Amino acid sequence: MAKDVEGVVAAEQGEFSAKDYHDPPPAAFFDLDELTKWSFHRALIAEFVATLLFLYVTVLTVIGYKHQTDATAGGDDCNGVGILGIAWAFGGMIFILVYCTAGISGGHINPAVTFGLFLARKVSLLRAFFYMVAQCLGAICGVGLVKAFQKSFYNRYGGGANVVAHGYTIGVGLAAEIIGTFVLVYTVFAATDPKRNARDSHIPVLAPLPIGFAVFMVHLGTIPVTGTGINPARSFGAAVIYGSRQAWDDHWIFWVGPFVGAAIAAFYHQYILRAGAIKALGSFRSNA
Repeated sequence: MAKDVEGVVAAEQGEFSAKDYHDPPPAAFFDLDELTKWSFHRALIAEFVATLLFLYVTVLTVIGYKHQTDATAGGDDCNGVGILGIAWAFGGMIFILVYCTAGISGGHINPAVTFGLFLARKVSLLRAFFYMVAQCLGAICGVGLVKAFQKSFYNRYGGGANVVAHGYTIGVGLAAEIIGTFVLVYTVFAATDPKRNARDSHIPVLAPLPIGFAVFMVHLGTIPVTGTGINPARSFGAAVIYGSRQAWDDHWIFWVGPFVGAAIAAFYHQYILRAGAIKALGSFRSNA
C-alpha cells in the first residue's frame, strides 16, 4: 500500500514538473514533397488573395485621403480620415486577413514575416520562397485594381508608393523600416508562441489582434518618414504599378529594412527570450 501511495505521489510530481506546452518540430529546410500537397497550393492561393485585398483597401484609403485634403480639388485638411485613419486601415486589414487565413497559410501576408519565420525554422525554404512570390503577385494585382478603378486620382496622388519623405535622410528611412518591422515580427512571434499560450491560457489572446495593433502603431510613427513599408510586397506592388523613378530609387530600403528587422526579431525571440542557444548548448553538454 505504501509503495502504491509513493508511486502516485511520484507520478503527480512528474506531471506538474513536465512542460505544459509542446514546441512544434522545426520545419524541413527544403521539402519537395510540399509541392504535391493540395494544402500547400491552397496556402499560396490564400496568401495571394489576402495580399491583393490588403493592398486594394489600403492604397484606396491613402489615395482617398489625399484627394479629400487636396485644396486644388476643393478639399481641406479637416476632411478625410487623416494619418490615424490610414493607420487604422492598414492595421484593421491585417487583423481581418490574418484572422481569416491563419488556419490555411499562417496568415503571413508579408515577405518580411515569412522571412522571419523561415529563419526560426517555422517554414521551409520552398514554402517561404513561394509565399513571397504569391504575396508580391497579389500586391501587384491589388494595386492594379486601384489604378483600374481610379486611374486619374491614382496618378495624381502618387499611387500609394513608398518613398523617403523630404527632410529625412536615407539612413533615417532605413532605420524606420528596420525598427518598424522588428516591432511587427516580434509581435508575430510573441502572439503565436506556444509557451506563452500555455502560460497565459487563462487570458484568451486572439493572435491577429496584437499583430494588427502592431501594424497600426508602427504606421502612426513612420507614415511621415517613409509612408510605412514594413512589408516588401506592399512597397513592390505599388512601385510596379506606379513606376516613378523616385519610388524605384528608394525601393531597396523597403526590402533591406524589413528583412533586417525581421532577422533581428527572429534572433531576439528565438535565441534570447526563448534561450534557444542556451538550450542547445545544454543539450550538447548533457549528450557529451
